[in-house]
Parts: sequence; C-alpha cells; structure tokens
Amino acid sequence: MAGAMTKAVLAPLETIRTRMVVGVGSKHIFGSFVEIIEQNGWQGLWAGNTINMLRIIPTQAIELGTFEYVKRSMASAQEKWKEDGCPKIQLGNLKIELPFHLLSPIAIGGAAAGIAGTLACHPLEVLKDRMTVNREAYPSIAIAFNKIYRTNGIGGLYAGLCPTLVGMLPYSTCYYFMYETIKTSYCRAQKKKSLSRPELLVIGAVSGLTASTISFPLEVARKRLMVGAIQGKCPPHMIAALAEVVQEEGLKGLFRGWAASSLKVMPTSGVTWMFYEAFKDILLAPQLHA
Repeated sequence: MAGAMTKAVLAPLETIRTRMVVGVGSKHIFGSFVEIIEQNGWQGLWAGNTINMLRIIPTQAIELGTFEYVKRSMASAQEKWKEDGCPKIQLGNLKIELPFHLLSPIAIGGAAAGIAGTLACHPLEVLKDRMTVNREAYPSIAIAFNKIYRTNGIGGLYAGLCPTLVGMLPYSTCYYFMYETIKTSYCRAQKKKSLSRPELLVIGAVSGLTASTISFPLEVARKRLMVGAIQGKCPPHMIAALAEVVQEEGLKGLFRGWAASSLKVMPTSGVTWMFYEAFKDILLAPQLHA
C-alpha cells in the first residue's frame, strides 16, 4: 500500500526522470515538464502510471517478503554455524571451511530481494518504460503488450533483464543494508527501542538517496538498453551503453537525471519504509499481546 500511494503521488517525477535518463527531450527538469504538458497535457505526467501501480504492488510485496525471510534465515543459519562450524568443501585431502559467518544477513537479504522482485515483475517495467517514452506508439497496456509480443515474443518482455539485474544488485544490497544499519545505529545512539514515524521517514529517505547515487550510472545504461529499440539505436551491452553515454556527454552524462531521480527516490523510499514499519507493527500487535 505504501508503494502504491507514493507511486501515484510522485508519478510526474518518474515520467520526467525516465525521459531525461534515456535522452528524450529537454535535459532540464523544468524544460522536460513543460514539454510533456505541451505535447500530452497534464495527463502526460501520469503516462504509464497504471502499469506502474500494477508493478509496484507485487514488486514491493515480493521484495520486502524476500528480504525479511532471507535475512532471518541467514541469521538463524549463522547462529547454527557458530555452534557446529561452517560448511566445508573437500578438495583432495584438503578441507576448506566456507566463511559464510562473515556475510551480512542484511546484505544477502537485500540482494535476494532485488533479484526476486526483478525476475517476477520485469515485464511490467518494460511495458511502463515503452509507454512513458513513446506514448503515441504505445497508448495503452494492451497495445504495448501486443506490439512487443508480436515483434519479439516473450523474450521482448524480458528485454534488458541481464543489465537490470546487474544494476539492481548493488542498489538493492546497498538500499536494505543502509536502512537497517542506519536504523540500528541510530537506535543505539539514542538509546531507543523503536523510532517515531518522522525518524523512519528520514532514515528511509537517506538510505534510498545513498543507494541510488551509488548505482545511478548502471541505471542510466539499463534505461538506454531497454528503450534503445524505440529510437533505433540499441547498444549491444551495458559496457557499450556506458561508453556511449561518456562519449556523447562526458562523465556527467552518467548522472543525467540524477536530480529528478533523487527527488523521486527520497520521498518514495522514506514513505515506503515508514508505512511498512507501521503496517508491520499493526500486524504483529496481536502476537505481541498474546
């Protein structure tokens, strides 16, 4: 629910960010805003938002559920390894103990969450990007699906999956790791057992901004690959896409659209975590009282 509400409110920034990242129209936020209004009216700011809403609900559910499950399973396994020793592999006469106890359950949970969410909901991301970048060719979800399926088959719905996973892993790992680490450290420093909603909002926003900044060049390359076919120039792989951006716009091109992205990521991340923690408290309350 938190993801769905924030997507609805912040859809205009998502539309502007996508256009700037893939190089469509103005290079400035306000210029891109004006272009969209002139070409498609106010409704153009919410282009692709229906598919965005359909995408975010299962994505958030899968990601957050996977994160909690893997994090808890990993922590439980590490406790067991402390008592029984870590798993070993046999190489001839040599036994090597795998240092799984050094891995962070939060980081592993974050990586798993990103992979699971991407594999499940990538086709919806493809549809959203096509509808955002070329509204005339893809005016509705059904038309977009039919065009992609007729042209490229099922594989077309998973166009750019590999670069998406490559871009998602560092973002997802850093995102969840930063949130849990900052929250835990802040609670320890303030000697609190729980945080207020505004505090969770700020911590979530900082976590999203940090993760987004670190992985943004990969996001630029991923978007170029996903919508390259529309513009008739699709780089063969992610490294080529990065090289193309640097050649055309210099290193600053790797962060084109970063400002709009940050304006979207920070409130989205903050509100999502705030509502997630709130709903989790509500759902766990009967168990705590019992």
